[in-house]
This record gives sequence, C-alpha cells and structure tokens, in this order.
Amino acid sequence: MSIHEECGVFGVFADRPTDAAHLCYYGLYALQHRGQESCGIVVNDDGVFVSHKDTGLVGDVFSEKTLASFPASSMAVAHTRYGTTGGANRANCQPIEVNHQKGRMAIAHNGNLSNAAALRSALELSGAIFHTTSDTETIAYIVTRERLRAPTIEDAVSRAMDTLEGAYSLVLMSPQKLICARDPHGFRPLCFGQTPDGVYIVASESCAIRAVGGEVIRDVEPGELLIFTKGGILSRREHCGKAEKKTCIFEYIYFARPDSVIDGTCVHAARMKAGEILSQTSPVEADVVIGVPDSGLDAALGYSRASGIPYEIGLVKNKYIGRTFIAPSGRADQVRIKLSAVESAVRGKRVVLVDDSIVRGTTSAKLVRLLREAGAAQIHLRISAPPFLHPCYYGTDIDSEEHLIARSHTSAQIAELIGADSLGYLPAHSLGEWIGASGFCTACFTGDYPTAIPKDVRKDRFERKLSEI
Repeated sequence: MSIHEECGVFGVFADRPTDAAHLCYYGLYALQHRGQESCGIVVNDDGVFVSHKDTGLVGDVFSEKTLASFPASSMAVAHTRYGTTGGANRANCQPIEVNHQKGRMAIAHNGNLSNAAALRSALELSGAIFHTTSDTETIAYIVTRERLRAPTIEDAVSRAMDTLEGAYSLVLMSPQKLICARDPHGFRPLCFGQTPDGVYIVASESCAIRAVGGEVIRDVEPGELLIFTKGGILSRREHCGKAEKKTCIFEYIYFARPDSVIDGTCVHAARMKAGEILSQTSPVEADVVIGVPDSGLDAALGYSRASGIPYEIGLVKNKYIGRTFIAPSGRADQVRIKLSAVESAVRGKRVVLVDDSIVRGTTSAKLVRLLREAGAAQIHLRISAPPFLHPCYYGTDIDSEEHLIARSHTSAQIAELIGADSLGYLPAHSLGEWIGASGFCTACFTGDYPTAIPKDVRKDRFERKLSEI
C-alpha cells in the first residue's frame, strides 16, 4: 500500500470558439501527477457535448487524431483520475455527462464525500440507478435533482452544496455556463486564470494554468462558486465562511507539483521549510543528504541547507515508468526498476535519506536495501510529515488503520524493521509553523476530523473497492 495522488480537474471558457480540446490536453498533462488511471475531455459544441474518455495516461488516451476530431468550442471540462472510491474501469472515467429535463451537464470532481454512503442510499431508495461507483455520480444526481426546482444551474449547485459533506473541488459545464465550486472547508485546491487571448482557465493547480500560457488570477475560496458566462464572471459566496478552512496538508507534502502555488503558498517553499524543521527536530551526524524522487527532493534540499550537510543526487528515477507499468515477477521489484542508486554519491558515507511518508514500510525497506547495496555506511531515514495514524475520508487513499505501520510500532522499531540506522518524523506540533499559516486538515496524523464521519463509511468504501476487483 502506498499514498496515491488525487484527481485533477480542468475547465475552459471563452467568449468565442477556440481550440478548447488542445488546451484541456495540455492542462491534463500538467496535472498528470494527480491521477494516472484514466482521463477525459468533454467539449461544448453549441450545446452539443462531444467527449472522449478512457483508462490510461493522457498521452495514451488522446492522439493527435482524437484531438483533431473535437470541434472548436467556447467551453470544455477535463479530468485526470486516481480513484479513491471506485475502480480503474472505463465506467468511472470522468467527466460524467448527464441528460436531464432542463438540459445537459458535464461534471469533473476532485475529492471524496464523507457522507457519500448515506446520500447514495437515499438516492437509490428514491429510484436512482447508479452506473459508476464514484462520488462524482452522487454529486451529479443531487445537482440534477436540485436543477428541477431551481431557476438556474448555479442555484442548483448552491443548493446541492447544502447537502454535500467532505471534500469536493468541481468544474461543471452546462450548455451556456461553466461553473466551478470548492467545498466550504477548501479541502482540495482550485484556482482560475486567463490566457493572453482572454480564455479563462479553471484548474486544480496553478501549474496547469501556466502550462497553457495563462496567468493565475487567484484561488477559488472555500465555499465559493464562480460562474463563467459571456456576460462575465459572477462570484457567489453564500457558502463562504460556513466552515473552518481545512486545506489538506498533504497537498503540500506530496500531492501538488512543487511549482504550484496553493492558497498563496508555494509548494516548493513549503517542502523546503519542512526539511529545515526536520533538520532541527531530528538532527544527525552525516556526510550527505539525498531525497527520494520526486516529492522528497525539496525537503531534502531544505534539510541540507539548514544542517550544513552537503546535498547530493543519490537516487535516480526512471522517468518513463508510470502507473501503467507492469509489475515485474521473479527476483526483480518495482523499486529497483523505478529507482537506482548513484554509488559514487553514497558509497562509504553516512546518508540522510529524506522521503515524504511511510505507510506500510515496504517501500522504505526496499529503498534502504538499495542504498546498502550501493555501499552506504549508514542510512538515517527522515520523513517530511508526521506518522500516519488514521484513515482519510477526504480523498487520500488511506482507509485502513491496520495498514499503517506507525499505529503499532515506534520509530525505533520501524527503523529496525526497514533496516535503517535511525528514523525521524516531522513532529505534528510543528505543522502550524511549517507553512506559516493556519487552516489545514491534519486528520491523518491527529485523528481530528473536520466533519462527522459516519460509522459505516469505512465499510462502505472497502466494499465499493472490492466490487471493482
């Protein structure tokens, strides 16, 4: 078991037809790190939706011929997926398209609803038939239900937000409007910007806006709805301030790209700061600091600068291996094929190895063994996050306490199990000073959940995953 990325959402709105499909393609490429199971694009051809979705990486799903088949359009939504609920099959590909009495819509969603099981059961009792196992279809059903009695699609989305609990950053397209919304806690990131020729872009991360040549305007605020129409942009804030801001701290530790800025904080700078704190709280005499590619590199650099221990590139990643890589059999293992040690950087040296997290400890053990075989004299593992102690119900794929090694072992015991000379975590009490701001969800470390978690939620998620095996 390892930590998996979130989904990525992307939206395009222009006051004239444009090459929206290619913009979405480049945007999804920039968000590929957030989901590598499936992806999809839906464009709006004057009220007629044209889509292409499939399992696989963005470059595999969309060929130049496929992109050329999309018509010029003033609107589009796109999605790249790692499913925290639902399996990796084509039925769960997003965006989800819906036909209803008042028109059509396409919706792309990032997050996880903490009350999804209750909502789904209620909808099924009222006659709803589900075609996927994702929370996105639940959101689509609720928005559709509200649309039948709401004067506008944005009113329907606002009313749906009264019902939804947990994490959701979403982009929704109707025949005439593009709407984005972020849950009142702001668990997952969402921002918007504009290209030099006036096209508005909505994306999970700022790096995707810059990838298509745009400039970031700002983050969507927790609880805010933005409605893009030919008449301009409308901000609705009736849900803002209804809940305490609780952005997922793991966006800064692992999920987001280091060149992204979330809620005004640069991810690279945040990871550097985590490494600096780690060097102060878990110091060690060593000869070299190395990071585990990719999310451990920034923290390793911060650890090096604060401690004065030289930074080296000690592990090299095979950049051509994605999540579709076929797991090897026999004596080979995925870690050895995905990563290799630079012997000249570690042989005979006391190494500080910086990584972002430990779940079961199996990957960490393989990394330690890899460095031992390369000749490292000592290996001191430092983790730029506190220990995982609790499951996450807001999108991170951590849903079973028995899989978390830190629940049943001390740091010294884990170090012995994985073969390291020592192990140090970022202290949970330092999270407040780490980013220099407040308003983060740290439930996976502390067990302090921002929303009520029904007792049957974990059982429901487990059963839905089993149904896809």
